[in-house]
Amino acid sequence: MASDLQPVTTLKDALRICRGSFVGAGFFSMFINLLMLVPPLYMLQIYDRVLTSSSVPTLVVLTVLVVFLMLTMGALEWVRSMVLIRVGARLDGALNRRVFDATLDLAGRQPGQSSTQPVSDLGQFRQFMTGNGLFGFFDTPWIPVYMVVLFLFHPLLGFIALGGAVILVTLALVNEWMTRKPLMAASNQSIQEQQVLAAKLRNAEVIEALGMRPRVEARWREHHTKTIGWQARASELAAALTASSKSFRVLLQSLILGTGAWLAIQEIITPGVMIAASILMGRALAPIDQMIGAWKAFVNARASYGRLHKLLNEIPAQQRCVSLPAPKGHLQLAGAVALPPGSRTPVLRGVDLEIAPAEVIGVIGPSAAGKSTLARVMLGIWPLASGSARLDGADLSLYNRDELGPYLGYLPQDVELFDGTVAENIARFGEIEDALVVEAAQRAAVHEMIVQMPSGYDTRIGVGGATLSGGQRQRIGLARALYEDPRLVVLDEPNSNLDERGEAALVQAVQNLRERQATVVLISHRPSVLKVVDKILVVKEGRVEAFGPRDEVLARFVRPKAVKSLPMESVSGLRG
Repeated sequence: MASDLQPVTTLKDALRICRGSFVGAGFFSMFINLLMLVPPLYMLQIYDRVLTSSSVPTLVVLTVLVVFLMLTMGALEWVRSMVLIRVGARLDGALNRRVFDATLDLAGRQPGQSSTQPVSDLGQFRQFMTGNGLFGFFDTPWIPVYMVVLFLFHPLLGFIALGGAVILVTLALVNEWMTRKPLMAASNQSIQEQQVLAAKLRNAEVIEALGMRPRVEARWREHHTKTIGWQARASELAAALTASSKSFRVLLQSLILGTGAWLAIQEIITPGVMIAASILMGRALAPIDQMIGAWKAFVNARASYGRLHKLLNEIPAQQRCVSLPAPKGHLQLAGAVALPPGSRTPVLRGVDLEIAPAEVIGVIGPSAAGKSTLARVMLGIWPLASGSARLDGADLSLYNRDELGPYLGYLPQDVELFDGTVAENIARFGEIEDALVVEAAQRAAVHEMIVQMPSGYDTRIGVGGATLSGGQRQRIGLARALYEDPRLVVLDEPNSNLDERGEAALVQAVQNLRERQATVVLISHRPSVLKVVDKILVVKEGRVEAFGPRDEVLARFVRPKAVKSLPMESVSGLRG
């Protein structure tokens, strides 16, 4: 089964796995193309033997033989199609996990620029490898066989067919050369258009509320017009060349019939040879026509292959490491430098930090100071440009993510819930243990809210959790972060959408984590939750401005009486 295949790391590896199937398809193609000689030879015998001898038994025997051979050819065609369908399944089975992981890694490295294009590319490449367009490439090597038979009929017939094949191949190459650039541009522009549209659909409420629809539509239409323009240009060129190819092939059929008739009049060949040559030349040129017709699909498949090849090379497969012991939550950053994707300007600049197990750390600082980047580095989501991030002494890259995940809790600024039930989201889509799900919800003080939903914990959330309010999503996200027994919990602006009751529940949850000896990193602009932290880390312009006991750090940066009312955006801008 395709799902049982060992995942591979590159496209070449996947194609190498399927090499035997391609050889098998080529083997069946050999017999199919040999059997393609049967219809012209049958016509030759009908005209030159049956009609001249008026022998009904000969006609019956020849017809029965042809029927058997054509049924055999049909069976071989079916088997070849099945082989290629299996090839598609094998390719998908070998690559789907690798492509999914690379797509997910790319989304993690480029937040806000994620795309499902790699998965679409895999589907497009697989469809071409299993479609009829590939048959032309299997049949093309047999064109010389048909040419040899035509030359055996008569050299003039062979030269007509050979010249026609050369012209058709030339037209195909011209087609490829002239349409390559517009087809590639159309494909890339289409991908960009889809990404732009997807981003706008995610913000449909803002667009509608602020009356931005006409301007947004104009911006999208600009991309769409470019896509249509490139597609039209490629289609116009391809249409002209395809029409030329088709009309030339019809002309060749007439020319070879006319030439055969002239040779038959001269009694150089028989009428049967004339008819057989016409049929045979049609078969000889069919693979070329088939490739011309499938050229657009071939170009798209080649572009998909190129994008996948580049993606899989740029994002190496995650290698399994030796399983490490369960972490206790001792976090160390040494000279940590982190850059946003596509940027050369570091957001974190040489951060040195050590957090002991069971400590609760508050992180404050102005906007764009690097707090969220620090959270991603602590969890190993973003790779470091230099320096190290260690958990219990081991670099975060040495942990297998599926083994480390249960010991981590993370609540990002923008909470995303997934299509499924409330219980599935809290259980991180693993095997649902009811007691653990309810316990996590209770620790996040969201149990009462959940049981009031239409189906309780079995309520379906929908894509993105659009049916829930921001506060509800945040509290369910908190329950997800607290599921089971995490040793390191990073909460990024966990109270941004919470009311006073929700904040009280958050404070209680953090205190509960301390009692469980979990390490907690709490990023917040609100001073109301800082009363539960042991230490405060002040981040400014990607550097550690201060780190130490809560009261000591707050005394340095704000007046004691103002701590409760001062927004945290201004904390790192003040000097004690």
